[in-house]
Amino acid sequence: MVQQNIQNKDTKQNGRDTPSVMDYVVKSSASSIKSGTSEEMLLVGPSSVVDATSFDISDDDVKPTKTVLILTLASSISGFMFGYDTGYISSALIQVGTDLSNKILTSGEKELITSATSLGALLGAIVGGILANLIGRRMVLLGSNVIFVVGTIIQLVAHTVWTMIAGRFVLGWGVGIGSFIAPLMLSELAPAKYRGRLIVTNVMFITGGQLIAYLINWGLTRVEHGWRVSVGLCMIPPVFQFVLFWFLPDTPRFYVMNGEVEKATDILKKIHRDPSDEFIQATIEEMVSSNSNVPGRGPLQKSWESIKIIHKTPGNLRALILACGLQGIQQFTGFNSLMYFSATIFETIGFNNPTAVSIIVAATNFVFTGIAICIIDIVGRRRILLFGIPCMCISLVVCAIAFHFLNVDFSSGSGVIESSGISGWGIVVIVSMVAFVASYAIGIGNSAWVGVELFSDVNVRSVGAMYAAGTNWAGSMVIAATFLTMLQNITPTGTFSFFAGLCFVSFLFVYFLLPETAGLELEETTSFLSDGFNVKQASRMARERRLHSKFANKTRTA
Repeated sequence: MVQQNIQNKDTKQNGRDTPSVMDYVVKSSASSIKSGTSEEMLLVGPSSVVDATSFDISDDDVKPTKTVLILTLASSISGFMFGYDTGYISSALIQVGTDLSNKILTSGEKELITSATSLGALLGAIVGGILANLIGRRMVLLGSNVIFVVGTIIQLVAHTVWTMIAGRFVLGWGVGIGSFIAPLMLSELAPAKYRGRLIVTNVMFITGGQLIAYLINWGLTRVEHGWRVSVGLCMIPPVFQFVLFWFLPDTPRFYVMNGEVEKATDILKKIHRDPSDEFIQATIEEMVSSNSNVPGRGPLQKSWESIKIIHKTPGNLRALILACGLQGIQQFTGFNSLMYFSATIFETIGFNNPTAVSIIVAATNFVFTGIAICIIDIVGRRRILLFGIPCMCISLVVCAIAFHFLNVDFSSGSGVIESSGISGWGIVVIVSMVAFVASYAIGIGNSAWVGVELFSDVNVRSVGAMYAAGTNWAGSMVIAATFLTMLQNITPTGTFSFFAGLCFVSFLFVYFLLPETAGLELEETTSFLSDGFNVKQASRMARERRLHSKFANKTRTA
């Protein structure tokens, strides 16, 4: 339908009858939706589409509109809440002293307090994934704000360990919902050319939240019960986001899924700059065609059918493997062990102000996430990971060697250093951790969150995002619940060597299975997964798109 409509229309907006890039984009993606064919149907050389003199500019090849930027910033507040939560708990575990149950926290209690949020987030991501199709992405996000405030209040008034654990668990539900709904909304709103950068903006807010949490805790180090102040500040972002989204719309793909085409059309006109009628019509018809592939009378039945389709359809199953695999890599390579327990680690190896040292880790994460925003859509997700993961592996190996020469004993449950002061190997630990965080931030820390773009169908995409977020929080829960125990039982050297080994396995996963998706439309990305992972073909396809985009930009400036 899309293909016929576009072919029968002239490109009158530009005053000529030649086909445009949009004809090529819609024609190829419409074919992939209808037939489910492989990447070969999509990968068309320039000579077979149009010649250089007739090549025009896609309506999607423009800068994001003000509406997109506002929605991006509003959605990314969820990322800030996620980051602030992981940031403040690291220092709070050190500063809490005897405020909970009138005793010093044991390693086991620290693990329970930290992992309770991850467990709640895992459950929240699963429930939120189902509700996203029932009541909408926007309403689910508003609900996460309310849950977040309730969880914060419980922590604020906690005087026992188990009350604190309960508050962290409730807050986790809000964090889990927000962590998956924000990238989902951004993937459905952003133009293809800028989708990676806008999704990574959410990650920038995560790292910014972590950095601000460390700075606040550093300032409250000498304040009695200062950790409660940092906890109380958690309420500000969700209240602000709730007010913003009360006046903002849902995504056009959700409106199409519920038959509200007029609303979807209005939103599309706001998120693209002066789009042609042909572009809007083609985009709507693609969404309708994609959505109609899921049977069922209502959103609930369609959600259940989507769960079955995502496992039965080869292309969707491969997309699920990749999306969950990237989230698994993000967690099981050990980064969150630093976010949750960096202050504990630095205190153990002899630093008098471990919270201040942890700021270095958080600042590195923030800066290199900013670099990732600038290059992710230019360099591509795959190439960044093939560079970043080996650097992570090397950094972890160096860290393991350094701990081997440090006289540190974690077997007591709190970590006792026998040597006085800070040794040279302690400095090596910091340097290697900073290198690890920089490699993580520029690579898997960002690229894992763009895995949602691998799903073409709007219903399947929300379910896929649910699975991916669930994998992330399951991994976070495992790391939070076992890291200090691993330091005690297999020593720091064994722990960081284990993470280094997982980095090596992760590199093989990316090298052999992950295709490049930079610059491809959401309705195209799973088409090349229908008969295999097609890594080489997808990279060639993304390269073709970059060349076309460059030529279009030159045409515009000429």
